[in-house]
Amino acid sequence: MVMKNLLLAVAAVGLASSAQAQSSISDPTGDFLLSYTGPHQADLDVTSLSVSYNATAMDFLIQSTFAGAIDPTLPGFYVIGVNTGTGGAPFGAIGAPNVKFNKAIVIQKNGSAAIGGTPLAAGSVTIGGNALSLVIPLSLLPTTGFTPDRYGFNIWPRSGTVGGLATISDFAPNNSTLAAVPEPAAWSMMLGGFGLIGGTLRRRRVSLNFA
Repeated sequence: MVMKNLLLAVAAVGLASSAQAQSSISDPTGDFLLSYTGPHQADLDVTSLSVSYNATAMDFLIQSTFAGAIDPTLPGFYVIGVNTGTGGAPFGAIGAPNVKFNKAIVIQKNGSAAIGGTPLAAGSVTIGGNALSLVIPLSLLPTTGFTPDRYGFNIWPRSGTVGGLATISDFAPNNSTLAAVPEPAAWSMMLGGFGLIGGTLRRRRVSLNFA
């Protein structure tokens, strides 16, 4: 039993390290959807997405980059879909049946953003060059079944609101969602906890051997 518990602790450490490595994805340049009928602007072509969750501050940091500088004089805006546990999958018709969400964050190129009808606080969005970053309080994304570290995220630019799914230029990830993971400081605390568990189990094993 002692050895089994120790192996479980080691396995948990390995899973934690693996999950942290998956907090960021790259997306190819120029991979506009075949169904997309809008302008092939560089700022509507996603090249990366990363998401982390700060358990202390209870908020998410979402960062994304694009093939060119974000230009507010050109058409388009960004949608970040979040699956908090009950996400639907409305994009099967355009080849992305695994992109699931039940909350949508809409970000304009001028830096304003909203979740549903709730505007985000000033300063929540930072845009510079080809990058945008966004801080979202967990209170605006209440769970519908998942814990925050299991929330799924996907970003898709749109060239406009008229034209339905044909205005979506790209998905990142392409046909899935990116799981939020704890920030490195939180992982350090978790790994330290697993270390204490391992030490306790080793001492228990020694005691059993000499009993």
